[in-house]
Amino acid sequence: MTIDILQQNKKSWNKVAHHFNGIDALPSYGPFSQTEEELRLLKEITNKKVLDIGCGSGHSLLYMADKGASELWGIDLSEKQIETAKETLKGLSSNLFCAAMEEDIGLPTLYFDTVYSIYAIGWTTDLASTFKLIYSYLKPGGEFIFSWDHPLYAHMQSENGQIYLQGSYQEEGLTAYQRFKGEEAPVVIPKRKMSTYINELIKAGFTIESVIESEVSKNFETIETEISDRYYSLYKARKFPTTMIMKARKA
Repeated sequence: MTIDILQQNKKSWNKVAHHFNGIDALPSYGPFSQTEEELRLLKEITNKKVLDIGCGSGHSLLYMADKGASELWGIDLSEKQIETAKETLKGLSSNLFCAAMEEDIGLPTLYFDTVYSIYAIGWTTDLASTFKLIYSYLKPGGEFIFSWDHPLYAHMQSENGQIYLQGSYQEEGLTAYQRFKGEEAPVVIPKRKMSTYINELIKAGFTIESVIESEVSKNFETIETEISDRYYSLYKARKFPTTMIMKARKA
């Protein structure tokens, strides 16, 4: 079942990858969310080895390169994303792999100073294995930072500006969508509670330093709020956080 999901998601991501060129990448942590410049979760990056889980178009790695990272590593399920990332990072030395984040592909262990994932970690079909692998990649004292949809946000529906809860937050499982980014690209996304992410981090051995339910970035302060029923909208984001961000550390 897991293999089938990964294969289907990979095929669909290859189809829609062009929609995500430079989207959901550092310094942004997510739609309308606070940025790295506002949150300052990353410490000194100069001469640090970094690994991007779900590196997408490579723009977060480019951000890390601009901050002085000494080694750029990234994995992504989609070949199209990896191709784009290679183009984004052209002229820079990088180590990019097309692979599922929940699979052990022999990445170096006890090696990285920082592992991060911007709006990708929630796609994993095996959260426990993914967190254990990430823990193994990090040096002692290394940091892991990730962002994802606030787990309750998917239940926040809007109709004519009225926001209400749809479905059961208590029920975890898999949600299938036939269309993704307006295209015929079926995907399956796991649905998890926030406590699941927190508890799996703890089980993997991490010490949790920050759990952020992001406010709207100051970049949007001067924009007037217009009623919108879109999934991601400034209207909804000002009432409920689109994004959760967690920072954890390896002892």
